[in-house]
Amino acid sequence: MSWWKPSDAGFATRRLLADIGRATRLFARLVGLVGPTLQRFGLVRDQLHFLGNYSLSIIAISGLFVGFVLGLQGYYTLQRYGSSQALGLLVALALVRELGPVVSALLFAGRAGTSLTAEIGLMRAGEQLSAMEMMAVDPVRRILAPRFWAGVIAMPLLAAVFSAVGVLGGWVVGVVMLGVDGGAFWGQMQGGVDVWADVGNGVLKSFVFGVTVTFVALLQGFVAKPTPEGVSRATTRTVVMASLTVLGLDFLLTAWMFSF
Repeated sequence: MSWWKPSDAGFATRRLLADIGRATRLFARLVGLVGPTLQRFGLVRDQLHFLGNYSLSIIAISGLFVGFVLGLQGYYTLQRYGSSQALGLLVALALVRELGPVVSALLFAGRAGTSLTAEIGLMRAGEQLSAMEMMAVDPVRRILAPRFWAGVIAMPLLAAVFSAVGVLGGWVVGVVMLGVDGGAFWGQMQGGVDVWADVGNGVLKSFVFGVTVTFVALLQGFVAKPTPEGVSRATTRTVVMASLTVLGLDFLLTAWMFSF
């Protein structure tokens, strides 16, 4: 047992607590800067274009194909029980409750999250953040906060686009290709989807996921080692940590929402 020392556990615990404390302080600062950041909305607008607009194509295309798959799977499953007319309701509920927020967050982490981490990490490696501090410019206020709030705003909008395009894909497969009655498709959807219980919960999930993914990406870039290897590892950690956190939070939020 010479390879293990009791002090190693203490050092690891202390390092973990220090990382949690640093992340908590950074998150508190970003939340506290919401007012000053939104007052300079031009910075947020530019980042919103970078994060949201550049992620729109992959979100829309993925939503369309997810809608295709839901239409096919749902039709052949419901047809066994003579309920194929409820295909629209099944597609809409699956998208607005779960697949829209979750898949959009995972795609957002892979597309926008990695870009944020690499950008901030390269600023750290190029000593741009240190230079800003030397000039009495707060990098958290000037660099991180606009990107954080842009990601928080962009995520619900992207999830809404994903769900809308997914419903359209389900309609194409169900109504156009498989012959489900169009009136029943939209009527079942309109009658069965509740604005607050279903759509509202989906919006809340996407907001929480936007906060989570954007913060993880910024944190990993901000604390990355100033080397090419450190930036690459930080980018990898962003995808892994953000994806696992989104899936874990999805379970907790779903359990909480269905408890009322």
